[in-house]
Amino acid sequence: MRGVLFDGKQIQVVDDLEVRDPGPGEVLVAIGAAGLCHSDLSVVDGTIPFPVPVVLGHEGAGVVEAVGAGVTHVASGDHVALSTLANCGACAECDRGRPTMCRQAIGRPGRPFSRGGRPVFQFASNSAFAERTVVKAVQAVRIPEDIPMPSAALIGCGVLTGVGAVLNRARVDRGDSVVVIGTGGVGLNVLQGARIAGALRIVAVDANPAKEAVARRFGATHFLTSTEGVREVLPTGADHVFECVGRVELVRQAVDLLDRHGQAILLGVPPSTAEASFLVSSMYLDKSILGCRYGSSRPQRDIALYADLYREGRLLLDELVTETYPVEDFEKAVGDAEAGRVARGVLTF
Repeated sequence: MRGVLFDGKQIQVVDDLEVRDPGPGEVLVAIGAAGLCHSDLSVVDGTIPFPVPVVLGHEGAGVVEAVGAGVTHVASGDHVALSTLANCGACAECDRGRPTMCRQAIGRPGRPFSRGGRPVFQFASNSAFAERTVVKAVQAVRIPEDIPMPSAALIGCGVLTGVGAVLNRARVDRGDSVVVIGTGGVGLNVLQGARIAGALRIVAVDANPAKEAVARRFGATHFLTSTEGVREVLPTGADHVFECVGRVELVRQAVDLLDRHGQAILLGVPPSTAEASFLVSSMYLDKSILGCRYGSSRPQRDIALYADLYREGRLLLDELVTETYPVEDFEKAVGDAEAGRVARGVLTF
């Protein structure tokens, strides 16, 4: 079968991958569409260290082909969106409703694939850049069949991360002020999460002025090309500032833009050794810096919720899909993403 493989030196679309059958508590999914996220590219450039060879992709949707023993919540033929959380469901963190903190959910890559008889790693417990993948049952969330696959695919990462950061981590309230630095796939979802939460002023900041129209479509009330003008819109600062780029100088700007009791929420992914600085004295007015993993999401609950919001017209998905590419055009998809020509490119099989 076809898939996108990174061997540590180059990315290539191969057609000789194999995937094993699902075991107990697992699901085999035929991928219909998969979003190209910068986290996939971060594996390639070393920002996210990961063992190789690895099948990339972690934002996908498809149709269940087979289930392993003990799986009852999905069945063959069901449409599903996939999460990256292979959480155990039994530890103290899972029991508290915090699956993103499950220690089984990260740092334990499996190898359900093989090529030429040699095992191949799975990225983010998902590997959606393959015609078929095997995931834990908890990662497969049934969705209505009327949601187009390219749109459904984006729920599993960009939407969970961006909207989830607003609703679950920052808990933005009605009337709050929000600044979003970076309006890529995650940033746009932060914008619409803030709109859904009822934020009054939502300021989008992006160096590319061509992104203004889409930012406003997703919920921005103001658009700026740098953070320098934020104080003109919000003279005392913002209640919530989301950094969605992953640059330490922007982390500092996010902290500096906070009002009293404000929160800076970090969503961008800088290199693993990156360090950021801030004035300690500026934090004593009850300000906070919050990390956020995967939107602090509970995928079985949140994916179903976002699917319903989409069907009601309150959550935008189709508008996120800037371009679709057959998997053979993966290099073009990467080029468009790196050049900022697309909010989200989606691979189809």
